[in-house]
Amino acid sequence: MIRTIWVTVLGSLATVVYGFWGIATTYATRDPHIFERLARRWARFILRRSGVRVHVEGLEHVDIGKPQIFMANHQSWYDVFALLSEIPKRYRFVGKKELEKIPVFGTCWKLAGHISIDRGDRIAAIRALDEAGEVIRRDASSVVIFPEGTRSRDGNMLPFKKGGFMLALRTGVDVVPVAILGSRAVLSKGKWRIRGGPIILRFGEPIRTAEMSVDERDSLMAEVRSRIEAMISRPAPLLRR
Repeated sequence: MIRTIWVTVLGSLATVVYGFWGIATTYATRDPHIFERLARRWARFILRRSGVRVHVEGLEHVDIGKPQIFMANHQSWYDVFALLSEIPKRYRFVGKKELEKIPVFGTCWKLAGHISIDRGDRIAAIRALDEAGEVIRRDASSVVIFPEGTRSRDGNMLPFKKGGFMLALRTGVDVVPVAILGSRAVLSKGKWRIRGGPIILRFGEPIRTAEMSVDERDSLMAEVRSRIEAMISRPAPLLRR
């Protein structure tokens, strides 16, 4: 209980401080990259105060010099903090458009170049993903997508949405499957109590899409799902809480 209150208070203050810092610096320098550094600091601050340690496996599959699409299972808000803290290259998250309406956070989201999807407007959503594809190919950055579209309540993966896979196939950008373990024990969907503990990030071997056609979308979805499930099922190392 005390940890939850502590993290909520400090996390809110950190969001405001880092948010206004990023907004002011971006307008002063016109450098959107400032948000990458500040987002990592913000995420690591919240993880430390929450008593969470992130253990990373497979970082050799993250290619600094080329665009990639990271697709991860989704169980908790702490999935976002873990990925923010550990991806060692420029990245953009894909999220629902409603995130833009959150005070301070929404402004930072837009200035940092993250991608908003209007789930109620299919044409606009496709256009946003196409624009994202052009951007990541131009600056060799990456996109982070939770293909389930929302957090799982019971830890079992939900059906995948198709948009991210069409982005991969239309751009020919490699897909990196990512398995996240332990985040649901820290904070599960529908709950408010934060518990400390380890989170494991497992980056899988990239799946090449350059020679695949859009007709192979379903097989790509099945392959990504299979690889994430296989990484989740691997025994977790013994880690200190």
